[in-house]
Amino acid sequence: MLQLPKVIGHRGAMAYAPENTLASFREARRRGATWVETDIKLTADGVPIVMHDASLKRTTGVDRLVAETPRAELPKDVPTFEAAIACFQELGLGCNVEIKADEGREAETARAVVATLRRRWPSSLPPPLLSSFKEASLVAVREAAPEFARAILLGELKDDWRVLRPSARSASIPMARSSRRCGPARSSRRALRSASTPSTIPRSPGRWSPWASTASSPISPT
Repeated sequence: MLQLPKVIGHRGAMAYAPENTLASFREARRRGATWVETDIKLTADGVPIVMHDASLKRTTGVDRLVAETPRAELPKDVPTFEAAIACFQELGLGCNVEIKADEGREAETARAVVATLRRRWPSSLPPPLLSSFKEASLVAVREAAPEFARAILLGELKDDWRVLRPSARSASIPMARSSRRCGPARSSRRALRSASTPSTIPRSPGRWSPWASTASSPISPT
């Protein structure tokens, strides 16, 4: 049974360090997070890296698509998933791994994430939670590694949202962004719907982004 903390650092501590970098993960740990969330995409040559966007431009200034860029040509501050895992081991950080697959690479990305976790995830850390907005990615995770807990991410709750859960056999996490302005310590109490619902470290100082979960932790793969 996977026990999630009350606070998870979104892309590390993205309000205080460049998102999805080793520096951001270190800053999240320094600020007290025991878990972080990160996004995994595939390069042109199939290497899983830590990156949120389809393009490198917003975070690195390089105007290229991740899917068209080989690993060797990426900016040096873009970590591979393996490098991120080594950082998590050093810092003692758990991780919500969001599979950020490009169109048509949903299963491929999921399988690459699973393969990397099986090779590199340390036994000293709690098992990771694998999440995605792409149902096909979660189905691929379930088929390749049913032992990993999974969560489908929803931008909004629609009337038929429950039909997504059986196919991926996942917990459901609607992503609700809060515009409340309040300090992190106070927000961590107010934003949580329950003792098991994770919230994120602020996107920017003074702004809190909670995750409102429809399923309470602990999460167990089924």
